[in-house]
Amino acid sequence: MSDHPGLKSADLRKLLAANGIDVVGDLQIELISGGRSNLTYIVGDAERRWVARRPPLAGLTPSAHDMEREWAVTSALSGTAVPVATPVAIDRTGEFIGAPCTVVEFVDGQVIRSAEDLDAWSDTDVATNFDALVRTLADLHEVDYQAVGLADFGRPEGFAARQVKLWTRQWGHVKTRELPDVERLAGQLAERVPAQARSTIVHGDFRIDNTIVAADDPGRIAAVVDWEMAALGDPLTDVALMCVYREPVFSQVLGFEAAWTSDRYPDSAAMAQRYAEISGADLGDWGFYVGLANLKLGVIAEGITHRALQGGSSGAEGAERAAEATAHFIDTGLKALQ
Repeated sequence: MSDHPGLKSADLRKLLAANGIDVVGDLQIELISGGRSNLTYIVGDAERRWVARRPPLAGLTPSAHDMEREWAVTSALSGTAVPVATPVAIDRTGEFIGAPCTVVEFVDGQVIRSAEDLDAWSDTDVATNFDALVRTLADLHEVDYQAVGLADFGRPEGFAARQVKLWTRQWGHVKTRELPDVERLAGQLAERVPAQARSTIVHGDFRIDNTIVAADDPGRIAAVVDWEMAALGDPLTDVALMCVYREPVFSQVLGFEAAWTSDRYPDSAAMAQRYAEISGADLGDWGFYVGLANLKLGVIAEGITHRALQGGSSGAEGAERAAEATAHFIDTGLKALQ
């Protein structure tokens, strides 16, 4: 039997039992390192394995770690063209775990996080994986959210405008110093929100390490994970964020050389163009979407350091320095709007 801060085996056993799952033998719990938002654990008994997720132990920001959101969207996407881990159990109120928690089936495969993880792949493998990732995002945006039961998942109209307000407000919660260019970028974005946009399910955090890649095939995505920022909204916000994550400075936010920032992948312009080709979508006012993605990443970087200073960094290395990347993202966002 193994316990961790934030997840105790006896509590998890009760949650699984309440969802009709009989645990065989002791429950083993392993915290997956590197989590900077929700804490993620691999748990298992004598026969099966699952993945459990719960919010961080300290430094919570409003609405950033909504377990109900993850549960709703993955339940709806089960059986669609978008691969997800099968939902198993949810503790909505913290009745069992002491905090909201979800449990899903364990998906076999590989998680590609660091540039070093890419070393085992040929250039053809990387290219095939890139195409699979972009296709998966396009598949997500093609899902009829009403048909899969997500009509009440949110308000897609005005999504981009609300995102500008959300991340501006979030800055007020997490800033560790004054940075006037944040308000400047937010103000310019607010004035430039596109008048019309498609409405789809958006992941809100799409990049390679938020997927599980099939162990034997870099060109097959076994599951998309980390749905805590999912919503109904403008799909181009997803595409732009995927592209801005390619910025080399994002490795500084993560605290290691990230796979997604590797120059073995096509650059952000090629990435956006490939999405447009696969989806048939127009990229619209692309400068706005890139500016918004940079605002979001700048605030997220600041939030990582904010949580670390409160003792809630999940043990992630270098969290105290993540905010050093914030000014770069904000400056890049301002340039995108020019």
